[in-house]
Amino acid sequence: MEKQQQEVSLPTKYDPTSVEKGKYDFWVKGKFFEAKDDASKEPYTVVIPPPNVTGKLHLGHAWDTTLQDIITRVKRMQGYDVLWLPGMDHAGIATQAKVEAKLREQGTSRYDLGREAFLKQSWDWKEEYARFIRQQWEKLGLGLDYSRERFTLDSGLSDAVKEVFVTLYEKGLIYRGEYIINWDPQTKTALSDIEVIYQEVQGHFYHMKYPLADGSGHIEIATTRPETMLGDTAVAVHPDDERYKHLIGKKVKLPIVGREIDIVADDYVDMEFGSGAVKITPAHDPNDFEIGNRHNLQRILVMNEDGSMNEKAGKYQGMDRFACRKQLVKDLQEDGILFKIEEHMHSVGHSERSGAVVEPYLSTQWFVNMQPLAEEAVQLQKGDDKVTFVPDRFEKTYLHWMENIRDWCISRQLWWGHRIPAWYHKETGEVFVGRDAPEDLENWTQDEDVLDTWFSSALWPFSTMGWPNEESTDYKRYFPTDLLVTGYDIIFFWVSRMIFQSLEFTDRRPFKDVLIHGLVRDAEGRKMSKSLGNGVDPMDVIDQYGADSLRYFLSTSSTPGQDLRFMWEKVESTWNFANKIWNASRFALMNMGGITEEEIDLTGKKSLADEWILTRLNETIEEVTRNIDRYEFGEAGRHLYNFIWDELCDWYIEMAKLPLYGEDEEQKHTTRSVLAYVLDQTMRMLHPFMPFITEEIWQALPTKGESITVAEWPKVREDLHHEQSAEEMKRLVAIIRAVRNIRAEVDTPMSKQIQLMIKTANDDIANQLNTNRHYVERFCNPSELMIDSSLQAPEKAMSAVITGAELYLPLEGLINVEEEIARLQKEWKKWDEEVKLVQKKLSNDKFVNKAPEHIVQAERDKEQDYIEKRSKVEERIQELKS
Repeated sequence: MEKQQQEVSLPTKYDPTSVEKGKYDFWVKGKFFEAKDDASKEPYTVVIPPPNVTGKLHLGHAWDTTLQDIITRVKRMQGYDVLWLPGMDHAGIATQAKVEAKLREQGTSRYDLGREAFLKQSWDWKEEYARFIRQQWEKLGLGLDYSRERFTLDSGLSDAVKEVFVTLYEKGLIYRGEYIINWDPQTKTALSDIEVIYQEVQGHFYHMKYPLADGSGHIEIATTRPETMLGDTAVAVHPDDERYKHLIGKKVKLPIVGREIDIVADDYVDMEFGSGAVKITPAHDPNDFEIGNRHNLQRILVMNEDGSMNEKAGKYQGMDRFACRKQLVKDLQEDGILFKIEEHMHSVGHSERSGAVVEPYLSTQWFVNMQPLAEEAVQLQKGDDKVTFVPDRFEKTYLHWMENIRDWCISRQLWWGHRIPAWYHKETGEVFVGRDAPEDLENWTQDEDVLDTWFSSALWPFSTMGWPNEESTDYKRYFPTDLLVTGYDIIFFWVSRMIFQSLEFTDRRPFKDVLIHGLVRDAEGRKMSKSLGNGVDPMDVIDQYGADSLRYFLSTSSTPGQDLRFMWEKVESTWNFANKIWNASRFALMNMGGITEEEIDLTGKKSLADEWILTRLNETIEEVTRNIDRYEFGEAGRHLYNFIWDELCDWYIEMAKLPLYGEDEEQKHTTRSVLAYVLDQTMRMLHPFMPFITEEIWQALPTKGESITVAEWPKVREDLHHEQSAEEMKRLVAIIRAVRNIRAEVDTPMSKQIQLMIKTANDDIANQLNTNRHYVERFCNPSELMIDSSLQAPEKAMSAVITGAELYLPLEGLINVEEEIARLQKEWKKWDEEVKLVQKKLSNDKFVNKAPEHIVQAERDKEQDYIEKRSKVEERIQELKS
């Protein structure tokens, strides 16, 4: 149903709460955000980076989704069949940790509940936080297609996960093996390399003497983790180290334990570091694990999954690993084994999820063989169908990681997640991997572990479209996707995995472009965190200033790839901008005279101001569209802001008052038509940034259509382009500004009339200014206005130089010649600096040869203009001095 046009006015005060109320329901009920599968339109697809159901959305989510919303709103208005697919991630470790913490508060645990009851608790948690997230999406105004919402644990995605796991297993790209993995003793689960955060920690180097088994001496070693010595199975030296060649093949007696272990030679050992001899603990160190494999060493695990010492630790059994370290150091000192402790700052891995110190730990896990998958992804970037990173520097970051990738540990010792589709025969131990359970299930036990969250997230761009059913309508129409918007902090976690999984299973890239943004930091540039107490809830910002203000601030306050600093005062300034738009629109609507869309007529005789604002509208449409296409939202926002605040509100609306308050009905109708058209087109351009206020204003304008969300994106109209008028208006604005500045300097209010003389560079300019002298008379309030190319400069007058003219204000009694000379010297210096800057640019061969010709010519024109202005100011200084 189309809206009925009638004379409408806006409330006096801009109140974002009342403006934003009900709009989202209107959009969702109208199904404006739903992809229509319209074959006459080109599809455009974005999948939302699924937020974790661990809590409410933060400012980073608000920024990320606002950028996606801007792009999808623009594309929808440009006539694309847009699918912006929403969804959420089950976030295995993080969500299970939250649910377990909640259970601890209730005095119980997952083990008390059992797997099935615990999973019900987890699903309840998911439903609760999914509601919160949808409410926040609503408050932000996100144009999501809820008819296609997905969750990483829903049945369709579970089918995709099984398909991928089984296929990779059958290809030999998934295997089960015993490896040193990153172990989180707090959550009792394996971590992938990128879930480990390294922090510099003040620790110690413990120097010990391991006695030779034959009693002939000792060998010195040093370690930062003495508790692991209980699992030592060798001491290694470099084969070329002259100090130890005679000891290779001998044995040492392991202190405390008393077990004899070999001295082996291995190229890995650095002869220059420490004593040149290292203890080897294959079950507790990744490098020692590799050395152990080369020398067929025993692997002795001395810890339990919770970080306590096990029965292999002897008398230290049951002690926490750090308590064991303390006691062991004391015992070794008493035995004379440990002879020196020195301070040592070193990098220690911590669990990204729990914060616990990560333990390198021998464990049987499931792995993905990454090399063949990574090679395919690297090769993609060499062809025309590569994934385009914006900014492009992040492609190097991505490639470096892919070219140095390790096998991916995908099993997690959790209950919340995709259960690994592997079963073990109760009698034979045979492993069965399949999409469905074995037929004689009573003889099989399913693997207790679940898959890493990123395993299912890696399939997100195509699993959400109905894959593995390749005949799915959405998969055939909307995949591959066009754009992914995400932060630089998850290029490794997620972006890379989506690329290699998509190539492996669909033979296509998952998305055309990846737009990378940074992190939201506080005003001082610090990362927002609970410990610093500097976090900001986006919903609090919306409650205070409205979603439009938050969205505009987030989208225009940074460039691609850079971090963003959150500042309350900047959000307030965007509220001021919204308020300015509101007041200007309110004035325009009050003066529309009930004009309908059919009555809008842009063919009549237009004033200079009319032709100028239409030309500037064209230029703004071109710049805003170009910058949005390049994902330069800050630049697009700058052009919009300048056009709306400076030109539309401060200049055109003021100039439009002349005909609107005049008697010429024809001129009045033309101005109303221009005002209605410009405001309509401006609201459409601003809509993706500020959807709520623009819908409210657009609904009040004399335009047809159900909603601005599906209104056509503005296009440049050559028939409304008047380059000459734009130049003439630029000169008029410069005159009015110069007069106002001079009045301010000599404290002469606008209400007081003054004489104004304008000496033009030629008769054409004089004729143009005389034709539009009513603007100068209205905004400069002259007692007498003289415009001529042959005027003589008066002796005692304030002056200003603009392009094509010189202004003189004979202010007898108000002018101090010395002060005027000083003022003009400052002006001369300003133009001189402008000349130097533009000449420096033009002397740069790279700029002159590579920049488009019209850009270079514009700089040459500036140079000539600035030189002329500098010269005119110099002449005036000399006149006053003579």
